[in-house]
Amino acid sequence: MNEHVTPEPDATPMMAQYLAIKAAHADYLLFYRMGDFYELFFNDAVRASGALDIALTKRGRHQGDDIPMCGVPVHAADAYLEKLIRKGFRVAVCEQIEDPAEARKRGAKSVVKREVIRLVTPGTLTEDSLLRPRAANILASLGRAGGDLALASADMSAGGFTVCAIEAGELGAELARLSPSELLVPDSLLADETLGTLLKSLGPALTPLPPVKFDSHAGERALKARYGVASLDGFGAFSRAELSAAGALIAYLELTQKGRLPALAPPSRVASNAFMSIDAATRRNLELTETLKGERRGSLLETIDCSVTAAGARELASRLAAPLTDVAMIAARHDAVGFFADDGELRRAMRDDLKQAPDIARALARLSVGRGGPRDLGALRDGIRCARALRDKLKLDDALKPPPGELRDACRALADGIAALSRLSGRLEFLLAAEPPFFARDGGFIVTGAHAPLDEARQLRDESRRVIAGLETRYRGDSAVPLKIKHNGVLGYFIEVTPQHADKLMTGAARETFRHRQTMAGAVRFSTDELATLASRIAEAGERALALELVLFEEMVTEAIQHAAELGTIANALAVLDVASALGELAVARRLVRPRIDRSLAFRISRGRHPVVEPALEHTHAGSFVANDCNLSPDGPGRLWLVTGPNMAGKSTFLRQNALIAILAQAGAFVPADSAHIGIVDRLFSRVGAGDDLAAGRSTFMVEMVETAAILNQATERSLVILDEIGRGTATFDGLAIAWASVEHLHERNRSRALFATHYHEMTAMAERLSSLACVTMRVREWNDTIVFLHEVAAGTADRSYGIHVAKLAGLPPSVVARAQEVLAALEEGREGHKPLARIDDLPLFAAAAPKSTTRASAVEDALRDVSPDALTPKAALELLYMLKSKLPPSP
Repeated sequence: MNEHVTPEPDATPMMAQYLAIKAAHADYLLFYRMGDFYELFFNDAVRASGALDIALTKRGRHQGDDIPMCGVPVHAADAYLEKLIRKGFRVAVCEQIEDPAEARKRGAKSVVKREVIRLVTPGTLTEDSLLRPRAANILASLGRAGGDLALASADMSAGGFTVCAIEAGELGAELARLSPSELLVPDSLLADETLGTLLKSLGPALTPLPPVKFDSHAGERALKARYGVASLDGFGAFSRAELSAAGALIAYLELTQKGRLPALAPPSRVASNAFMSIDAATRRNLELTETLKGERRGSLLETIDCSVTAAGARELASRLAAPLTDVAMIAARHDAVGFFADDGELRRAMRDDLKQAPDIARALARLSVGRGGPRDLGALRDGIRCARALRDKLKLDDALKPPPGELRDACRALADGIAALSRLSGRLEFLLAAEPPFFARDGGFIVTGAHAPLDEARQLRDESRRVIAGLETRYRGDSAVPLKIKHNGVLGYFIEVTPQHADKLMTGAARETFRHRQTMAGAVRFSTDELATLASRIAEAGERALALELVLFEEMVTEAIQHAAELGTIANALAVLDVASALGELAVARRLVRPRIDRSLAFRISRGRHPVVEPALEHTHAGSFVANDCNLSPDGPGRLWLVTGPNMAGKSTFLRQNALIAILAQAGAFVPADSAHIGIVDRLFSRVGAGDDLAAGRSTFMVEMVETAAILNQATERSLVILDEIGRGTATFDGLAIAWASVEHLHERNRSRALFATHYHEMTAMAERLSSLACVTMRVREWNDTIVFLHEVAAGTADRSYGIHVAKLAGLPPSVVARAQEVLAALEEGREGHKPLARIDDLPLFAAAAPKSTTRASAVEDALRDVSPDALTPKAALELLYMLKSKLPPSP
């Protein structure tokens, strides 16, 4: 079946309508509303049925072929949408926009009017069922004007909107920081030699658009129209590239939301150097937000996340993804963490209150695009209530203990926001029920006594229902039949009796009162004029009550959207308070300390610990973590440490823990150490671990070299570099040469603070001529032909790699271990001037494999096996000795 199906003259009106709508949304799966189902046809049905694992059926014919069809229930559509979006599909949701009764007035063959009300894409989700509550959902846009590039990003579900000018070489790190669910790009950039490969690697997250969508002048007009301003100067001095990116993003939201834009904050400009640059490979190697297996559990984020709100969790993830480079801003965050770490009583009280705080930002986002309900208004009410309680607890007017650091701004935001929202808050408190329903169409969310006309309509409806209950009692008495008055959505109110009693209502005088409506297998249904009249009154009263509630709902939504900025301010403040108190809790629970951060080149960690491994060991009771020092400061032993030692000794753990300490420190958290002094790290590079990229045709060694090249080309003296076993993926001498040259480049050209782990012990000789290189080793102890890992870092070099010892611990067959020892001895002799290849060839192949013995046990051995020493008397033992002597073979 072709992707694009053309209509034919004899197509049914419904199919002609479907094909016209589909043609306008050819790149989307079309959810076409038919009653209680969204139906999909043609190739859409084939693709969706496979992705959703649902039945593929047929409906009619088109151009001589059967029309494939599948469908999903409207009430369960979100679950199916989630699966489709996760698998890379985009969906156009087409709804009926008129009542079928209105369509019938135009003629028997008239089709109900339908329109696409929304385009569902990865970056434009707002429903809780489609989002991860503790993770941001970023829509990003890459704009280009002239030779300049810029990235705009927005979280439609939370309201943030930023724009950043970048260099081409910074794009990878910026995309890694944002981790967008969807990236809009001009399709012309896909052919760019520099950017094309990187962009294509995003896969389903990439949305190419025509370059005209990124016109900077159109973008400027779109931004002015969106925010109702004549000039954007109040928001910042935007470059043409920034206007291109931001304007394309706004236009895309207008397209996908069909004109109902979310409550986005005005765009704010950020500088790319405001954050520590961490490329995608480094984030992956350090397992910041997910492990190498793709799981959140075991990552740094999961380990340190003590937040109690979804907004706080998203804020923490954002900080971890973008550590700051501004000393004053970092200090403000540390001040807030220290404030809560020092005041346990206040911290616990704050966290208890925060647990009651709903997700204001996402509730507001849903309301602003018309997908919210009374429950979301309740979230706004409860959020303002929580903000008020927290403001009172923080005692803003306490001159003896004012909130320090970023808490000062958060508290001021709470106070200003609460004051500005007093009218909205009062109205929500007065009108809304304690537990509002999800959907406005369900009604019942306005409290009794809040609105007199609504109370009157409800009273009429409820009084009519009581009349129906009395009517049922009267009909039972008059007819002597145990009947019941019931209600459903098709028949409305009806009288139901069992079949054996039906004849009494269809004969005699009862026949004049009761009219037969429906016969079923187990029941017969009737109606009466009186019941029909009452049903009409109830329906009218119910419809009027619901209509009044919907009017009040729309009024509250409109007022809430008008105060979107103040609500967003309170939401952000609550998230900041959650993060600060959570990190304070973490600092106390894990014995973390406040790091000293400045503009120097210092990197001095005293008794540092790994923030993930240490709690994992405590959780499994596998022992205590061994703390180690690291001093790469100018006044230390060297700014570049060459780390040697056997596998399993802890080299990689030591490297990673120092990188993670730097990230935590600049993200605003306390760190696992006795003390830490860190000069601002502008870029962090890590090449730890290895993996191939078969899809791109790159081997493990090629991936390693690409990552190493990025480090050597970009690292500065303010960077922190950790490299683990560079060169191990190729021949020994090639690998040694590459590692050697890389260390020289890091030392002489980059001049970065660096940790370089290697098994090439020959490299330790470099310490004699590289003044800022220091050699350290992981200590081990030999005991009973095995080794014990002490996990301690000490000055010096490893005397050997202990690779065969580790292989033995791993369970290699004894024959293989023994053979390896022989080969190693031969190789080491070769280093001393022998001919190693000839010496190894002299070793019998697999000589170490223990051959099966063919020698038969001796008579002495057979006799000893039957002896029980404990049962022997002295005389018997002497006789046994003579007997064994006699069984010995004669001497040669």
